[in-house]
Amino acid sequence: MIYRALPASGHDVSWDVVNPNLADGGRPLSTVKFRWENEGWTLDCGLGPQRSQVAIRVSAQWGIQQVLLFRDLDDPDLWLATDGSGRWGEVNGAHRTDLDGCHLVAIVGSPITHCIAIRQLPLEVGHGADIKTAIVDPEKLSVVAGTMRFERIAEHRWRYTRISPVDSTLQELIEVDVDEFGLVLDEPEQFIRARGDA
Repeated sequence: MIYRALPASGHDVSWDVVNPNLADGGRPLSTVKFRWENEGWTLDCGLGPQRSQVAIRVSAQWGIQQVLLFRDLDDPDLWLATDGSGRWGEVNGAHRTDLDGCHLVAIVGSPITHCIAIRQLPLEVGHGADIKTAIVDPEKLSVVAGTMRFERIAEHRWRYTRISPVDSTLQELIEVDVDEFGLVLDEPEQFIRARGDA
């Protein structure tokens, strides 16, 4: 099954961030605005409690092209781009050899990058894949290579590796349901899809 295409007019989605460390019990939003431009999607992401902004550029086939992370400044604190074959570089032209072979990006603190993987992986029900991934931790401003597991266990249900928002070296397998666009609904104990979205 192929998930529905997002409307060319754009699409907004948001999740309540379940954060037991907030004294008032509040649930900040993690938001994504999808914009179609220049034959690809730009995803403008707000990361909830981190108050960081991430812009992700993907192709029409959902292949990641660029990732920009903004924290306190108008200029990006982190800028990564890939040629699509697993080679990565920074804005200054430096080749990130440590990220060679990465075909996905995981942003700690948002389920959106899992959605990108779900949209681009051609997995049938009952099949899985281990994907080398660039893991971006906005709090530490770090990028490390890791391996993430994705398994399609039903038409709209997936099992995948989730990175801990507290310690990006900690990983666990969780199961999630996705909507008709292949976008994650709720992630157990971490994200609850906001009704009405952003």
